[in-house]
Amino acid sequence: MALLEIRVLGDPVLREETRPVEAVTDEVRQLVDDMFETMYAAKGIGLAAPQVGRTERIAVVDVDGARYALVNPEIVAADGKRRGEEGCLSIPDIYADVERNAHVVVRALDRDGKSFEVDAADLLAVCLQHEIDHLHGKLFVDYLSVLKRRAAMAKWAKEKDRYPGYVRTIVPGESDSEHPEEEL
Repeated sequence: MALLEIRVLGDPVLREETRPVEAVTDEVRQLVDDMFETMYAAKGIGLAAPQVGRTERIAVVDVDGARYALVNPEIVAADGKRRGEEGCLSIPDIYADVERNAHVVVRALDRDGKSFEVDAADLLAVCLQHEIDHLHGKLFVDYLSVLKRRAAMAKWAKEKDRYPGYVRTIVPGESDSEHPEEEL
């Protein structure tokens, strides 16, 4: 396994629509494994392929031991509303309250290409929605009001120079985040 570089806000790959995975191959399984390793090293709870510079429709999540590799995930049902603070491994140290569905059902393929569904609520539901948004080029800051988004982007403008080339290199055991347990 290998640690991957995380792309940060400003890298065009974060705004691209991903492409569905045609078949779960050894290469896809290796990417999934590397994404889990990178996510854990970065102290996150979710990571999507665009965040590591890839365009495949793949995400990984681990919320309180609920660990999923998601290949071609889609939300098939959603209801309720909840508001909570979100952060993102691709926008370090920026946090904001975002309204999401409180409950979702997600259908995907697992690491071995088998179809499954996740019935999720609360933080797991938020994490799944956040990562699936990444697969469609959407970021949590896109949900903010104009004023809150402007404030978040002003703060990011001061932070982004720490990431030349829009790349965040992860070092195991280190986290440059104030709230690492909340980064998706």
